[in-house]
Amino acid sequence: MEATEPGTVSAAQEDIPVKVVAAGALCWRVRDGKLQVLMIHRPRYDDWSWPKGKLDAGETTPECAVREVREEVGINITLGIPLPATVYPVASGMKIVHYWASRVDSDKPTPDGREVDGVRWCSPEEAGESLTNPTDRLPLQELVLAYDEQRLHSWPLIIVRHAKAKPRSSWTRAEGERPLVASGLRQALAVSRLLVAWRPKRVVSSPWLRCVQTVRPYVKAQGTKFKTVDALTEHNARRKPGKARSAIEALFDKAKPVAVCTHRPVLPLVFDTLAAHMPADMASGLPDKDPYLAPGEAVICQVSHPDEGRILSLEKYRAFDD
Repeated sequence: MEATEPGTVSAAQEDIPVKVVAAGALCWRVRDGKLQVLMIHRPRYDDWSWPKGKLDAGETTPECAVREVREEVGINITLGIPLPATVYPVASGMKIVHYWASRVDSDKPTPDGREVDGVRWCSPEEAGESLTNPTDRLPLQELVLAYDEQRLHSWPLIIVRHAKAKPRSSWTRAEGERPLVASGLRQALAVSRLLVAWRPKRVVSSPWLRCVQTVRPYVKAQGTKFKTVDALTEHNARRKPGKARSAIEALFDKAKPVAVCTHRPVLPLVFDTLAAHMPADMASGLPDKDPYLAPGEAVICQVSHPDEGRILSLEKYRAFDD
């Protein structure tokens, strides 16, 4: 389950008891220099809306958003910056829908013919007039503002704490060989499912076994590039913290989607490095107390392409824990 949702719900909304949680995406593209968004028509409600749906059991909201877009319009998206959530009443109570921006370049949306019987690309102005639910205009307004401010073009930088490992107290061999426990191995599979929401093309990890085991399912399933960095081990980060910081800083220089797996004691160095790339109010949302992240938990930063090194958004999610 999530530890934290995108910070896009107002304080007033947070006080409302929510009965239904859903997620979706505003797919966007640029044609002839103009922003377009993808709308769907649902025959059951005879309405125009965004692709979205309710969470499945054991599913995080990012996973749900990606799955719903794939099921409803046949596109495999990756998530960009988070957009404002919408909250409105349904028969069972209040419903919240979490949204992300997602750039779609070449894939052609195809209605599933059951939940969705029509799709169309249109201008934000046309979308605003066509949306059946007025609350759906909230994420649209933020999408347009982000486009105008060049905040839609971004790449994900993901920090993962390794999954549950055997206790130090019961391990007598080399610390770097301490493995994940059985629940940690299951947690690693959940981490893999979570990472698919952003599809990092590279994975960087401490070479110690518990970190490698955490990201191995994702690397195998996606065939991504994988690299171990000695500076990210507990031992080396304690001896030479500057090298650990430099290893994280180097990721900004490459400016490519990446996930990094490291240890709890290394996280303060990682977060200090990230903080230098974001506004102070955003940096205040970074974990600042031990243990910083739970096992298998991840921090996701969207980094600007046009404004190199600038972090645009900060999110935190915990892989499903049994």
